[in-house]
Amino acid sequence: MTAESKPASQKDREKEAAGSAGARFVQDGQIVGLGTGTTAVHAIRALGERVKGGLKILGIPTSKRSDELARSVGIPLTTFEEHQSIDVTIDGADEFDPALNLIKGGGGALLREKIVASATKFYVIVTDDSKQVAALGKFPLPVEVIPFAEPLLAQEIEALGASVKLRRDDAGKPYVTDEGHHILDCSFGRIADPPELALKLSQMPGIVEHGLFVGMANVVLIGKGNDVVEIGRK
Repeated sequence: MTAESKPASQKDREKEAAGSAGARFVQDGQIVGLGTGTTAVHAIRALGERVKGGLKILGIPTSKRSDELARSVGIPLTTFEEHQSIDVTIDGADEFDPALNLIKGGGGALLREKIVASATKFYVIVTDDSKQVAALGKFPLPVEVIPFAEPLLAQEIEALGASVKLRRDDAGKPYVTDEGHHILDCSFGRIADPPELALKLSQMPGIVEHGLFVGMANVVLIGKGNDVVEIGRK
């Protein structure tokens, strides 16, 4: 049975196991980055249980959804105005390769996620094994753009070899991020050199952020069957 063909209930259990394992990296007194997505949800809930048991932490959420969930499970929150350094962040990923480079942004929160990751001392990724790939690019790369520049950027990214599609919401309107931007989902196929592509995208005026997280993850925790497999960055 491949990772993609697993029953939804089994994938959910694997995500829950990975998220709960990620929460164990958090220690008393820490500032904690709270990721976004279906696996990060389990980490936030597990941290909420630990807070009820006496764990003292402050969270910095990567999205409005994670902010609301954290508050609902009793995690006290803070901001970058009060703390500019994060001890540990637990987040999900849409793909990761053997070097622990990531594609993120399927949930639309890549800008805040990368800001939080950049301020983090130890970055933990929690996933199920469907997210493990030999090379990035099976999942379309999300690129967050200023709406004014959207048509120009779509053309420029297509010139790099991608098929570009504007992300839309359930009503068919352009998807709007928490910061008021749009997202272009860019299908490159196999990305041979993630750092090179990341640099090219970062140099394009009008791109706010892209979903390539290169050299940022310290460890990936993968829910696989009844186990959680840990892969550290070499």
